[in-house]
Amino acid sequence: MTRTAEPKQTRNEAASGADAGPADASTEGIVNSGRRGFLKNTGLATMAAMVGASIPFHRNMPVGLVPAAFAQDGDALAGKDGLTLLNDRPVNAETPPELLDDAVTPISRHFIRNNGVPPENVDADAWTLTIDGFVDNPLELSIADLRDQFEVVTMQLTLECGGNGRGFFDPPASGNQWTYGAVACSEWTGVRLKDVLEKAGVQSNVVYTAHYGADGHLSGDPDKLPISRGVPIAKALTDNVLIAFEMNGEALHPMNGAPLRLVVAGWPASTAQKWLTRIELRDQVHDGPKMTGTSYRVPAYPVAPGQEVPEEDFVIIERMPVKSLITFPANGTDIGMETDVRGHAWSGDRSISKLDISIDFGTTWQTVELDDPVNDGAWQNWRTKVTLPQAGYYEIWARATDNEGDMQPFAIAWNPKGYLNNSMHRVGVRAS
Repeated sequence: MTRTAEPKQTRNEAASGADAGPADASTEGIVNSGRRGFLKNTGLATMAAMVGASIPFHRNMPVGLVPAAFAQDGDALAGKDGLTLLNDRPVNAETPPELLDDAVTPISRHFIRNNGVPPENVDADAWTLTIDGFVDNPLELSIADLRDQFEVVTMQLTLECGGNGRGFFDPPASGNQWTYGAVACSEWTGVRLKDVLEKAGVQSNVVYTAHYGADGHLSGDPDKLPISRGVPIAKALTDNVLIAFEMNGEALHPMNGAPLRLVVAGWPASTAQKWLTRIELRDQVHDGPKMTGTSYRVPAYPVAPGQEVPEEDFVIIERMPVKSLITFPANGTDIGMETDVRGHAWSGDRSISKLDISIDFGTTWQTVELDDPVNDGAWQNWRTKVTLPQAGYYEIWARATDNEGDMQPFAIAWNPKGYLNNSMHRVGVRAS
């Protein structure tokens, strides 16, 4: 795990104590990185109000614990609507496909992917971002500086966890068992990373960026980082990588990186550092936590299910593969003989050229209406109407094809870490 990654190959598919006062839960961190447990910055009184009772043993709550009252039926995370909680330490939660029906994902339905414990202090007015490493002019910028010194842009950008779909691998892969909902396309406002790096002066020997955040390691060790990833400098200098401070016209949600984060469209969302404090430019591939070994890497060649793969044969995931999602109708629902069918499709740095659906288990396919992307990096919305020939059980399958000709497969391409599952989405319905 200490080996420096070589740049030769990549895979392109790829509560406070009783003495503290209450604070606004919408703008403060959700999970405490100190010994007193959950919601430290909101104050004990606020936390008690949220769960509906006093918490006699609040001082004993483990780091990162989400109270079970917030996770009943998987749909009660603070500030989130209908998410399914996969893990409470660190907090990870996905969105059922039918709740991703909006063209622009609401803040309340954007998935949560954490590797560590979110910071306690997320005061936007006091936040600073450092740009250093191999630059001509190191920078230290407040969020106000970012707004004042650079063009502020707003873009719809798709973020997807590299392990989205891991729950369907056989044999199983370790990690959060995401199904379909670790993806979202919200509207992000910020400044282009490109503009900030150019002001700092990118030196000719720069190969990679390194991203650092304010979240803490689960162990509580202040010298450890939970995650620090980066991207090749060529990707960092594209027009749709943002340093974002707003989400759908509002401040970022605490669990989505408030008050400052990167948004790296089309690549694994792990590269889009939350609670962003520093970007370093390096003359080698970054080797921070979750950047080496087998993290966010896949074998350089096809492997059999369960096959052991030497660590040196893993390559870094770059662009995410072609994929689609059916958001209506929901899986397992009863419908009439005619129904609307709709969803989204995306493909890393590419666009979608065609979306087909089938109602007869893939025997025949029909091409549906497909919108152009609002901007580079946004998912594309699609829709059609289906008339079913008779009452009974049907499956609706969706299959996207991108502008380079890559098409979603039916079968899962297995890999040891359960990444890049882009198999076709299917929903079962009963027509009457």
